[in-house]
Amino acid sequence: MFGFRKKQKSTSETTAAPPESAPEQQESPAAAPPGPTPEQQESPLAAPPETLAEQPETLSSVEDNQPRETKKGLFARLRQGLSKTSSQLTDGMAGLVLGKKAIDDELLEELETRLLMADVGIEATETILRKLTQQVARKSLDDADALVQALKASMTEVLLPVEKPLNIDRRHKPMVILVLGINGSGKTTTIGKLTHRLKAQGLSVMLAAGDTFRAAAVEQLQTWGARNGVSVIAQGQGADSASVIFDGLQAAKARGMDVLIADTAGRLHTQDNLMEELKKVKRVLQRLDPDAPHETLLVVDAGTGQNALNQAREFHAAMGLTGMAVTKLDGTAKGGILFAIADQVGVPVRFIGIGERIEDLREFHAEDFVQALLDTPH
Repeated sequence: MFGFRKKQKSTSETTAAPPESAPEQQESPAAAPPGPTPEQQESPLAAPPETLAEQPETLSSVEDNQPRETKKGLFARLRQGLSKTSSQLTDGMAGLVLGKKAIDDELLEELETRLLMADVGIEATETILRKLTQQVARKSLDDADALVQALKASMTEVLLPVEKPLNIDRRHKPMVILVLGINGSGKTTTIGKLTHRLKAQGLSVMLAAGDTFRAAAVEQLQTWGARNGVSVIAQGQGADSASVIFDGLQAAKARGMDVLIADTAGRLHTQDNLMEELKKVKRVLQRLDPDAPHETLLVVDAGTGQNALNQAREFHAAMGLTGMAVTKLDGTAKGGILFAIADQVGVPVRFIGIGERIEDLREFHAEDFVQALLDTPH
């Protein structure tokens, strides 16, 4: 993508202490993990970490001190990114209520069809329509705008419980973010964009290239590391993922980094053996920090529709997710999957991806999301 590849460096260049033990030997006696070798790679070092207050702080509170687009510009970009799903929901909305004075069965059936086609899901659709009828009970339905406002209120109510920004707890040095997802979900790209976001807020970040299975995955993460000016702890393809991430945590601790973001190999939620490998990564991390990972973030592609809901369920059952990022919303009419995830899984949605720009990983806000879907700008 950027036309260059990081040169290999010896691990002697890292300031991290040698591994305290070979964690993978205990987990899998048949295959000793690769210890620090000349094959291990690292991108150029990030700037020394700044001295920060020892207290939790949300991304949004730090971001307030950064230059940013106007609220109008942010909303316009969000609305553009959600335009396909918005069209699925709102095209012809005025015609639905022409001549009607109340919500009737015909209108509810049409709304139900639109919500289902946007992949909101059966259960979430029933929840939204139930809330909608409660909103307008015993009240006249004067026009299309009244319907949109009532629908907006009921949809927002479904999403509000999962509107929870990522909390960077500065008492952890580093805060470990373990990123999961199937191949093609946009996982590594999300890591790159999240790194950019955190760096812009004055946080020191290190990356660990734990996706040692997919060809060029390490190089892709190193490219993002170079673009963001952060270190990437990596080994060659086929190395033990838990060992790489363990090394990353050691290095991040030694350098006093604020955040370590660990990539993992993409896997289907139905592959039990690979899901067990993720549990191993978690156990290995906890040898250095009993509370790690502090954030377990699942990345899903909105375009996969109901399959994204299944992924959320299975990964949550296996790993105890603390957050999600829903990507590629700009390329699909299935953005309604967020409602299904909120209604059925309840894992906080930290971020949404609405475009290819590095700034297009956005913090999730329920009211703005619904407003953009229903195309009713502030």
